[in-house]
Parts: sequence; structure tokens; C-alpha cells
Amino acid sequence: MSTPPPHAWPPPHRRPAASPQADGDAELNGFAPASLLVGLLCLPPLGIVLAVVALVQISRKGERGRPLALAGLAVSLVTTVAALFTVVQAAGPLFERLDALEQYESVAGELAVPEELQAGDCFNVPGGDLLDEDPLFYRIDCAEVHQGEVTSSTLLGRPAYPGGRKAKRSAAEACWRAQDAYAMDTWALPPYADMFYFAPSRDSWGDGDRHLLCVIGTTEEEHRGSLRRDAGMLRPDQAAYLGAANEAELARGGAPDEDLDEALPAYREWARSVERALAREAGVLREALARPELAEPAGVRLKEVEASRAEWKRAGEAVRPDGFREAWERAARVLTVTAERNLRGAFGLATTVPDWLEERPGTGGPAEPEEDPEPEGDPDPEAGPDSAPQPEPEPEPARRRTGGDTVRQGV
Repeated sequence: MSTPPPHAWPPPHRRPAASPQADGDAELNGFAPASLLVGLLCLPPLGIVLAVVALVQISRKGERGRPLALAGLAVSLVTTVAALFTVVQAAGPLFERLDALEQYESVAGELAVPEELQAGDCFNVPGGDLLDEDPLFYRIDCAEVHQGEVTSSTLLGRPAYPGGRKAKRSAAEACWRAQDAYAMDTWALPPYADMFYFAPSRDSWGDGDRHLLCVIGTTEEEHRGSLRRDAGMLRPDQAAYLGAANEAELARGGAPDEDLDEALPAYREWARSVERALAREAGVLREALARPELAEPAGVRLKEVEASRAEWKRAGEAVRPDGFREAWERAARVLTVTAERNLRGAFGLATTVPDWLEERPGTGGPAEPEEDPEPEGDPDPEAGPDSAPQPEPEPEPARRRTGGDTVRQGV
């Protein structure tokens, strides 16, 4: 019996080997290099689209160019983000300006550059913000509602920038002097009137900006009419008295910024300048004694001014800070608001005491009665450290309403 032959299975089917030139001859996808070039050179968002299309086609068709497509995608993404960041940063100030266009359109007056404004010009600013670093000025007739009035427009002649604190102090002093000459009867100014100035910044100084604009701001209330009352609008005797009194007031407000204990020589120089200003005021008051209607109030004020002047002279000769401080306090106490108000009334000037003088402690107001001295004796042994004698504060320099200030950031 013969055995049947075993079942013969066909040989396994083998996948034909790929042609040696299959990968090497595959076509390069055209979108891959295009995405890289477009992302680098012209339109990064389009480069992102081209890179995605290239990757999809390469996956489906087996084309070459995947590394180029990935590089194009990465470059296009980075470039797009950088471009968006730059646009947002640059457009921020523009959007702020656009948002404020409605305010600008509603500002009454004719647009003018700061250098065109002269003493006596009135103006408005968008939003009534005189503290804006770079405001727009709209010149308007002073008879209309306005927010500012120019007292001085000058060019600074210094060759070098004077420095931050020194520049502000110098600009403020110059503008106080300009305001005193422009509106000599300082008591007649409305309580909402403040002094402002627009001065060059360090950067704009380097660009040639030397313009100092001094302003009386009246933004807190609607104001019509000019505040100008200079020497040409007053009687000669009124102008002479106000000129001397304003000079003395400005001198008393010029205390050094440093601490008295650390800058006694500077304080002595300040005291001497105050003494000289009071000497001028005393001279004007002596001339007023010859007029019957002024003799009595001028005599009272003259006595106070001479007493204050003597104390300032002692302060100018002080060898220790404590001696200066004591003379300073005595000089401040002897000048009274009552005597000044009575004299102003006799001159026919404003007699309403301004807020800045009423609120100022110990510099020109009525002398306050001295408190009874505490009985001497041994200190309370149970008293805590807070019960120890505290040093008395230094007298406040005679300063008017501080107002505001603006330093321009460029031209």
C-alpha cells in the first residue's frame, strides 16, 4: 500500500523589494521650502499654512521635504508671535490717542504749540489735565471758560541741564516770581487757582528744548476772565507794597531741601536772603507812614517786620542748629495775619485771607498763646518710652499753594 505524498503548500508570498531609487527619486514637496521662505521673508501666517499643507501632502504621497516643512512651521510661528508683540506695543499709544479723540474734538479753542503761547494767553487742555506729560493747548479768549492762563513764556539760557531736583526748584521759583508780577495781589486770586509750569526734561533738553511755560491753572471750577493784575493795573503805592511783600513771602518759602542739622551754612544763607527781603519791605512801610490813611496799619506792620527781620538776622549768624531753629520760630511768630489784613485794606487791596495762609502753621498767622509750662519734678517711673519728651518739629517754611508741575518728556 502506497503512502500518499504529503500536501504541498505553496511558498510564502514575498513583498517585492523597493526599488533602490524609490526614496532618492521621490519628488520634493514644493510647499516645504516655500513655507520656510515665506515665514522668513514676507508673511509668517501664510508660512504656517504652507508648512501644514506640506506636511499633509508629504505624509500622503511619500514626498521629500519634511525637515524643511517643520523648519518653516517653527520659523513662521516664532516670526508671527514676534510681529504680533511688536504691533501691540507700537499700537498702544495710538489706541490711547484714538480713544481720546472725542475729548480733543470737544475742547474749545484753537490748537497751539506751547512755544506760541505768551503771557496773557488763556487756554484749555483735553480733559482739563494740566499734569499730563505732553498736553495739547487750545488757545481761547480769556472771557470764555478756560483752564489755564499763561503768566510767563521764556527760554532758559543755561548751557547744561541743571539736574532733576535743581531744575524743578529753579523752574518753580521762576514761575512764582512770574506769577507775583502778573497777579500781584495774591490774596485776590480764587482759592482754586494753582501754579503750574511746563519745563524741559533731561531728554528734551538734549534735543534743544529750552522753553519754560508758567501757568495759573483753574481746572477745579469753571473760570471766566483774566486774573492779570500787574503793576500797570495798580496804583504805584499798591505795586510798591505788593512787590516788597511778595518778595519777602517768596524768600521765606525758599528754605533749603536738606535737613537743618546737616546743612546749617545753607540755612544761614537763606536766613540772610530773608532778612534782606524784609529790609526792603520795611523801607516801603516807612514811606507809607507819611500818609494819614496808612500811618496806623503801616506802623503796626512795620513793627512786626522789623522784629521778624531781627530774628532772621540772628538766624543768619547762628553757630548751632538749635540757635537757628529758635530764631526761626520767633521770626515766624511775630508776623500776624491781622496786621497784614488791616494794611491791605488801607491800601485798597484784597482782604480775604487765602486758604494757603490760614492753613499754614506758625508762619504769619496770629501768635498763639503759650501753654502753661509743665510742673517740674521727677519723671513718672511707670511712664513708658512714648511719654519721653519729643523733639519739636521745625517751623514750616512760608510757602503758598504748591500747585502742580509738569516736565515735558520731549519736543
